[in-house]
Amino acid sequence: MPLLKSGSLLQSGVLRWGAPFLGGLLLLRLIFWGSTFPNPDEAYYWLWGQRPEFSYYDHPPFHAWMQGLFAAIFGRSRLALRLPNLVSNGLLLFTYFQICRYLYRDRAVNAFWVLVLLLASSPLFFLFLALAWHDHWLVTFSVMGSFAFVRFIDGYLVDGQGEGRWLYGAAFCLGLAGLCKYNAVFVGLGFLAVIVVDRRLRSLLLDPRLYGAIAIALLTLSPILIWNWQNDFFSFRFYADRTGGRGDLRINWLQPLVFWLLCGLILGPVHAWSIGRWMQQRLSVKEKTPTADSVYGSVALAIFLVSTGAFTALSLVSVAYYYWNILAYPLLFPLVAGQFLPVAAAPASPPRQKSLLLSAQLIGITVAGTLIFHYTVVPLTALISGVVDPDSAALYGWDAIAAQVQTQAQTLENPLLLTTDYRSAGALAYQLNTPEVMAISGRLDQFDFWYDQGAMQGRDAVLLGENWHPICPTHLAMFERTDSPEQIEVKRLGVTLQTYTLVRAYGFQAGPDDRYPLQPDYPLAFTSDGEICAPN
Repeated sequence: MPLLKSGSLLQSGVLRWGAPFLGGLLLLRLIFWGSTFPNPDEAYYWLWGQRPEFSYYDHPPFHAWMQGLFAAIFGRSRLALRLPNLVSNGLLLFTYFQICRYLYRDRAVNAFWVLVLLLASSPLFFLFLALAWHDHWLVTFSVMGSFAFVRFIDGYLVDGQGEGRWLYGAAFCLGLAGLCKYNAVFVGLGFLAVIVVDRRLRSLLLDPRLYGAIAIALLTLSPILIWNWQNDFFSFRFYADRTGGRGDLRINWLQPLVFWLLCGLILGPVHAWSIGRWMQQRLSVKEKTPTADSVYGSVALAIFLVSTGAFTALSLVSVAYYYWNILAYPLLFPLVAGQFLPVAAAPASPPRQKSLLLSAQLIGITVAGTLIFHYTVVPLTALISGVVDPDSAALYGWDAIAAQVQTQAQTLENPLLLTTDYRSAGALAYQLNTPEVMAISGRLDQFDFWYDQGAMQGRDAVLLGENWHPICPTHLAMFERTDSPEQIEVKRLGVTLQTYTLVRAYGFQAGPDDRYPLQPDYPLAFTSDGEICAPN
């Protein structure tokens, strides 16, 4: 398949039409990166980066490794925290351009800019490619690996051999995606489905190169296996329990509909409609899709069906969050872009269906602006109902909270800095720019694997709690004595967002060994989430 050999990215009628919207979305992204305090999970993962390990309880390690590397080079700041996003987004866009060249040839430039308009205006991808979570790397490596797999399979169908370097590159990228999040498994299952379903490809199941590629992926994933081997496979047990469903296996037939509706709305109504339209085109013998000469469409569809089907089935008996299905869509963006391409091949031609594309841009800009206001100025729930959701409240007030913690800590000799939840521990550690913060809670988290009984035993502490995860009598009983609590009220625009409690405590009783928080007699294991105090 010949690739585009000339033409500038800037010589595009689609870009000229969409430049104001892309400029607005880019400005909003920069405002978000530079001004929004880290989401509690962003701070939590930043803290992982200050404590490098093979892997971690909640997620695989790649994102934490990058956070540690960038913090070591650039220090601690909001821009440094989210600078890896800029790198991953750049790699993703570069790969998307190569895909557009591969699929659309002389229409690649316009196809690329339609893709960028769709990607940037999707609320799901605006948020998850901007937050310093694991997902931005996951999406990037999944797209890179999938494109490499397509290049190998297309070559295999032409000459019966294919270029092994593409297969091995796909395996390595798939391994990297798995080092980001475990749902990368759906990409691998999509690859396998394509090989099994297409009779022309089943001979690959006897090709030694396929098993060499599997070995490369497993070797790339070996840090996860090493950590779990060392820690009784806690990560695997955590995800098995999380997706295990209810014990009675009662089926809720309405829940899949809720799951699909949320997926469609948050991906973007125009985006969801365009995916449905592309699938209709693929089934129609009258319409030729841009992937007619490639397995790209088959790979994209297989990953979409495997991922969406798995989480739909899960939603029947358990909880399936819309963002778990994020890998169902990235490969579809180059395909649905074809619906908006100009009829003429000339790069200067404007897009088709401008009103539909305009709707997507306006929805995207509105949602992005609303999210930034919610995360940076004041939670919308505070203005609408006066009742603030705890996750949003956790973004505010950390300069004042950290200052008060430091004031209290100055009166103690070598104090422990403790909180009642992993979220507040991450935020406090980030604000103080120190990894020396621990969470003691009833919820199993990474802090339980950092627990050092010998280093904690007998020390005085400053203990921070809040309404969502209060300081309970069980917390206080772990000390020889405590002072009276002090309260810190966080307000925005006259609305109280959260009330924090600060306690100086003396003589921490750390238990018999480092595995104390993992044992059934750990006194704080009073609920599965540790979000309420145990009843008397």
